[in-house]
Amino acid sequence: MIRPCPFTHTEPSIDETAYVDVSAHVIGRVRIGARSSIWPGVVVRGDVHTIEIGDDTNVQDLSCLHVLKDRFSLTLGSRVSVGHGVMLHGCTIGDGSLIGMRATIMDDARIGANCLVAAGALVTPGFEAPPGSLVMGSPAKVKRELDASELELLDRTWRNYVDYSRAYIAKFGRGF
Repeated sequence: MIRPCPFTHTEPSIDETAYVDVSAHVIGRVRIGARSSIWPGVVVRGDVHTIEIGDDTNVQDLSCLHVLKDRFSLTLGSRVSVGHGVMLHGCTIGDGSLIGMRATIMDDARIGANCLVAAGALVTPGFEAPPGSLVMGSPAKVKRELDASELELLDRTWRNYVDYSRAYIAKFGRGF
């Protein structure tokens, strides 16, 4: 369901090549880039601040993206993969990163480009991860730099989701 912001009446801006599942909710000041995909049960709630989703980015089933009024917007770079059941709140995720299933990333946290945030990680407010980091734990810590096989996983994941979204669009249309 696509809805305007109840306060500003701003409509989401969704690229014509993006896929948004019919069961997803995209509300307010949201921009979704080219070839990006929003999967079943996702909530993208840009009612009290902006949410920017780059190109070739996927937000997988049952994830929630929200912001903090007048303080923290949310930015997902391009080629980002957000795993199933992830909670993102007022944070910034760099290009090419993968956020593992059920991870939580809080206000003002900044994840650099090409990072892997492990499943179930709790990234606390203000946390910063340099590019190419493996981030794990609760509270999360930078464990080490990613190796070549892990970087390949990040690349393969977003590419797979672009392919999946093309198949869904071909069969069902753009979703919403």
